[in-house]
Amino acid sequence: MIKHVAIIGLGTMGPGMAARLARGGIAVTAHDIAPEAIERAGVMLKAAETVLDALGMPSTDGSATVRFVETIESAVADADLVIENVPESTAVKADVYRTIDGLIGQDTIVASDTSGIPITKLQAHISNPARMVGMHWSNPPHIIPMIEVIGGEQTAPETVKTIRDFIRSLGLLPVLVKKDVPGFVENRVLYALLREVVDLVERGVIEPEDIDTCVSWGIGYKLAVIGPMALLDMAGMDIYHSVSSFLNEDLADRKDVAPLVARQIADGKLGIKSGEGIYAYTPERIAELQRERARKLVAIRRIIEEDG
Repeated sequence: MIKHVAIIGLGTMGPGMAARLARGGIAVTAHDIAPEAIERAGVMLKAAETVLDALGMPSTDGSATVRFVETIESAVADADLVIENVPESTAVKADVYRTIDGLIGQDTIVASDTSGIPITKLQAHISNPARMVGMHWSNPPHIIPMIEVIGGEQTAPETVKTIRDFIRSLGLLPVLVKKDVPGFVENRVLYALLREVVDLVERGVIEPEDIDTCVSWGIGYKLAVIGPMALLDMAGMDIYHSVSSFLNEDLADRKDVAPLVARQIADGKLGIKSGEGIYAYTPERIAELQRERARKLVAIRRIIEEDG
């Protein structure tokens, strides 16, 4: 039974994951090599806890805590599950696995929160690959209840089952990805959409503001209630076949990254993190957006859960 989880690497996801695990009665120890990341995580943890309060998620009796620790040894000591949440680099992740290899027991499960590096590729760098699995949370992790579970070629079926059962025990929704494909499922679908919207903006078909409205109030609004496969049934296979027969030929299918993205990076316009991306952001606007988006996500989740 999983009672103690270690999170290695905090970033933007770690604090929300830690807060949600603690609300499920799990003791969490978290570590990051950057002291400023640990300092920032404390603020982010409090913000996540406020959102969990808004969701009506009861606090624990105090036995489940989140502790930020200075060393990786302290983080993984006696952990039943280690969640690796470091940057999307096989080399960086492999270094973490080599570091913890001699610090954890044979029964400890190691899960990667990678956004899409195949688990089979990652588990080549750990001594007990049968106990390694993909556990891909969706951002923000303390609000979105869906978690992808991915087994690599050497992952034991029992490891997959343990993680699925653990996710369910927290009141969250495990989704089994049956084949270890790059990007898994959520990001493959998301990036297909992003490829098309970037292409449409780059071709001058539509402005960024208008495509955001189109997606949010069009397909996004529907898909929050009706999944894509169910949407096929609602529209009708004959309609899908008819439209696909001429539309698929014109959809973006580029294998590289669109020049628009390269230009943004060259200009230092990375998005919220740099204060400007497609849109411009002041510190005040960023804080406002975070509050506003959290409030809306909470409201939508409540509605979906009530009707589900």
